[in-house]
Order: sequence, then structure tokens, then C-alpha cells
Amino acid sequence: MTNDKGQITKMVESVVKNWQGEQVGETTFELRVAKEETASHIVHRALVRQLTNARQGNASTKTRSEVRGGGRKPWRQKGTGRARAGSIRSPLWRGGGVIFGPKPRDFNLKLNRKERRLALRTAFVSRIEDLIVVEEFSTELSRPKTKELVAALARWGVVPESKSLLILSEIADTDNVYLSARNIENLKLIAADQLNVFDLLHADKIVVTASALEKIQEVYSA
Repeated sequence: MTNDKGQITKMVESVVKNWQGEQVGETTFELRVAKEETASHIVHRALVRQLTNARQGNASTKTRSEVRGGGRKPWRQKGTGRARAGSIRSPLWRGGGVIFGPKPRDFNLKLNRKERRLALRTAFVSRIEDLIVVEEFSTELSRPKTKELVAALARWGVVPESKSLLILSEIADTDNVYLSARNIENLKLIAADQLNVFDLLHADKIVVTASALEKIQEVYSA
């Protein structure tokens, strides 16, 4: 299905796995994504915006007018045999000012809300081949146990050495899933309403619970 806003509605089907890694059903979801001819452009713009806005921009150097001292001429203009000098804080001197050095600046780039959401949906759907949908498994972890979660990821098809992204409907600091996942190398845990383009593109495998998938459709469809 297409519309007149440069977007298409894409229906995606995926199998659902349980805690043991067995296929227990199928799920279907729809998201509006950018058309093929503009998809890479909008995702690239969103990625550049995210990486650029993450820059602090607080690098700073002092010019010759800001460096302390140097108000007096170090020696007279003529008769010493040395090159003429007006200040010990000249950029040519050790300890002097910096020519064209960095100053605090704002690197932020703007991208309107509709474009950001379109880029997120497009990036998410583009990773459908690496998407693993699983049943809600918080009840399977009666206590924090990293080893059990690592084993479950392996059953779902996530290679331990690969970078993986685990998307949950919500995350609490006291949740057993959070406590079990925080020590797993190359695994990033994220809430469904906190998606970002970089994490979606950076991960080798994306694991999402069925409830998180529903929340993604609810939050980002508008």
C-alpha cells in the first residue's frame, strides 16, 4: 500500500519463539516506511543527526588576548640583535595563544519529528532479516541470572560474539531481565519507546518481545 507522502505501508511477518527457542506462533505488524528511493537518505540524515548531537562541543583554547600575561613588551624594539617582539603571549611563543583553535560550539542538527519517526520505522523494518521475536520471558527468570539469559539468547539464534540489541516493552532497574542483561558483553538493552537509529543499525541481531513489538507499533505509527 502507498500514500501521497513518499511513504509506503509495509506488512512484515515473523515467527515467535518461546524461552526454549521453539517456534510457537507467528506475528504480523505494519509500519509506514520511506519509499525505496528515499529510504537510505532519510535514515542517513537521522543517523548523522544522532551522532552529531551526541558531541559535547566543549573543546576550548585561548587566543593571545585571553592568555594571561604579556602586557609588557619583552625587550626594546631595536639594538638587541634579537627579532622584534611585542608580547610573550604571541602564538609564535611557547605558552602563547592558539591560532584558530577550537571554541565551545553547538553541533546540534535539526530534524522534524515526522522525519525522525519515519527514519526509525524505516531502519527497524530494514533489519527484518535479523529480527528475532520472542515471547515475554520475564517470568522465566525468578532471580537475576546472566548465565540463563545468555543460554536463552543462544537458543534464539544469537551468536555470543555478535552485537545484539534486546528490546523490551519497559525496563526497570530492579527487573530480573535488566539485572541479568547488564553484564553481558555486546548486548544492549533498550525500551521500546527509546529506539534510535544507531542502535538499530549497529546490532548484528535484534531480539524483541511480542509486547515490545506491539508498543513499537503504538508509539511510532503516529
